[in-house]
Amino acid sequence: MAGDAKKLQPIIVKKIKKSGHAAHGGAWKIAYADFVTAMMAFFLLMWLLGSTSEGDKKGLSDYFNAPLKVSMQGGSGAGASNSILPGGGKDLTEKTGQTMRGQSDDPMKRRMAEESSKAEAARQDAQRIENLRTRIEALITNSPKLNEYRSQIQLETTPDGLQIQIVDDQNRPMFDSGSALVKPYMREILREIGAALNGVENRISLAGHTDSKPYGNGDRGYSNWELSADRANASRRELVAAGMPDEKLGRVVGLAASRLLDTQNPGAPVNRRITLTVMTREAESRLMGGATIAPIAPSPAAPVFETGPKTETLPLPGKR
Repeated sequence: MAGDAKKLQPIIVKKIKKSGHAAHGGAWKIAYADFVTAMMAFFLLMWLLGSTSEGDKKGLSDYFNAPLKVSMQGGSGAGASNSILPGGGKDLTEKTGQTMRGQSDDPMKRRMAEESSKAEAARQDAQRIENLRTRIEALITNSPKLNEYRSQIQLETTPDGLQIQIVDDQNRPMFDSGSALVKPYMREILREIGAALNGVENRISLAGHTDSKPYGNGDRGYSNWELSADRANASRRELVAAGMPDEKLGRVVGLAASRLLDTQNPGAPVNRRITLTVMTREAESRLMGGATIAPIAPSPAAPVFETGPKTETLPLPGKR
């Protein structure tokens, strides 16, 4: 019986159904993409910081500290950029400083920028010369000493600069006859003008002139060349005595009768004169052989012509 009961026991079969994972969406892909983007931005920032000069960094810093001041008022520290809003340069490859206006690797643009800079410097130089002329004219008008000799002081603006000529007069010569001894009134004129020129940045050219009448021993001895040079140097000493630095004088020359003021009458008194020229920068470079003239370096000025003997010479009758 026990065997029959065992055979009648039901057989239970368990079947386990396998199914896929539950759906959890693609949120991990978005997070991964954000991570990669952030890393790319980070490395790009590091590269930019490494390739940007200190000047550019300072300009960017100033811009973000006061953006309205920089963009609307041109605040300081933003650099002289050529962008629409003045707040830093466009060239991040500069190693030092900031990109200046007109700076370019193009030779044509660079040359145009240099010419523009020279033109601006020439304009400012011309303005200084014109202001100086106005000041000297006012000085002559307001000074009782200079106004008395107004007819003998001539001002003219030339391509070389402001020319101040002190001319001789028939009844009022600037020097003793045939010598370089300065008359008292001429000393007053030179010292007043010298004091007025002390604050001028430009160098000064000083020239002595005579009339065409021959001097003493003729051209082979002490002549008008030496006399004009001696008179120019005597005038230089008076200017220096008035406080003008000697290094401000670019040149001291004696021109004799080579540049007559009155060509129709070579013996006229106006041909005997002292010419002071406040030179423009271009004239300084041209007349002084292209030498560097700014800033002025202390160096004694030397005349072009050798001065004559120190012993007193006897002039020809009527020689001025």
